[in-house]
Amino acid sequence: MLRHLFKLIWNRKRANLLLITEIFFSFVVLFGVGAMLLRFAQNYYSPRGFQTESVWRLTIAAKQGEKMPRPELDDVLRQVKALPGVRHVALTSGNLPFTFSTMNGFYHYKNRDSPITNNYDADDSYANTLGLHLREGRWFRASDDATKHRPVVITQDLREALFGQEPALGKIFTWGKANEKSPAPGPEDEYQVVGVVENVRTDTDFSPAAPSVWKRLIPYDTTHWETASVLVRVAPGQAGLLQEKIARTVAGVTRQWTTEVRTMEADRANMRKYTLTPIIGLALVGGFLILNVALGLFGVLWYNISQRRAEIGLRRALGATGPGISWQFLGEMSVVTTLGVLLGVLLAAQFPLLGAFGMPPMLYVSAIGLAALLVYLITAVCAWHPSRLAAGIHPAVALREE
Repeated sequence: MLRHLFKLIWNRKRANLLLITEIFFSFVVLFGVGAMLLRFAQNYYSPRGFQTESVWRLTIAAKQGEKMPRPELDDVLRQVKALPGVRHVALTSGNLPFTFSTMNGFYHYKNRDSPITNNYDADDSYANTLGLHLREGRWFRASDDATKHRPVVITQDLREALFGQEPALGKIFTWGKANEKSPAPGPEDEYQVVGVVENVRTDTDFSPAAPSVWKRLIPYDTTHWETASVLVRVAPGQAGLLQEKIARTVAGVTRQWTTEVRTMEADRANMRKYTLTPIIGLALVGGFLILNVALGLFGVLWYNISQRRAEIGLRRALGATGPGISWQFLGEMSVVTTLGVLLGVLLAAQFPLLGAFGMPPMLYVSAIGLAALLVYLITAVCAWHPSRLAAGIHPAVALREE
């Protein structure tokens, strides 16, 4: 039977070549869209590495053209921490999670360079405030004041990139990539690892984990700040009343500072909406493609049946049953679909082999399976009704028309 189907397909090779080409390109586009959507879904359900519930973002800004002395800023933070309902307060850099602000760079250890890495400044309360999960070592503490090198905490993926299977705690790495033309790093560019935390996803709900490093902010330094970013962990159930108290507390120290209080969940929701726009667009493109492929296949199969009425009538006259005619058309379409899908699989298989786009190989395999399933489903649905029409053609009517 299969040999007969191949013979029928070969006899109509021009028309079938167009079908195979259409199925091939449909598979490739569905594979690409499916891989991206699966990647987004995998990221969405991956651990975030920190807690966003009951965490607020406090932005304090000095008057234009002025700066905030660090001792005065520390006094403000102590008063905010003393408010009922506030559990932890942490001073950090402006690139907070789920904001559009980023700071990144590269690091070097021996003969290894890190991938692009997010940089954060953080004080001793940051881990408790954001709920980071330690894997090795510890977070910053007061005894780090006397260390020669600036203490840092890194994520697990950065640990693997810089140190591999070696122990990471106590190791010293430097800022920047290895370059013979670059000057030797000074003490300010040397960092000592005191802890390792779980991987974090701070960009959006759909972004992958990014290598990250937290550098310790020195307490009570003489730095003057133009803008201070603060994370505040509050007790569950706190609402706008506490936000108002925090704003009043900051204003009570100095009337020349402005304050904004915003929940991290609100930042997360805002970033989610921003990120969902291209994802929805991608899904709509995939759906539009599926619709166009279905309509095209349905029209081509309908036309093929009208061109083969004499063949169908002759087969019916020789004793072929209606279901047999229907299964013949479905079988032909299955073989044509398989040829188009196989060509698509050969192309899609190159992506995991070449490591394109940095996705896990199993994600590509899943995308290949999903694209193949959709293509077979579309062709089966489109071939079902035309095959039923072919099965209903009466031999006498078909042969009389010829």
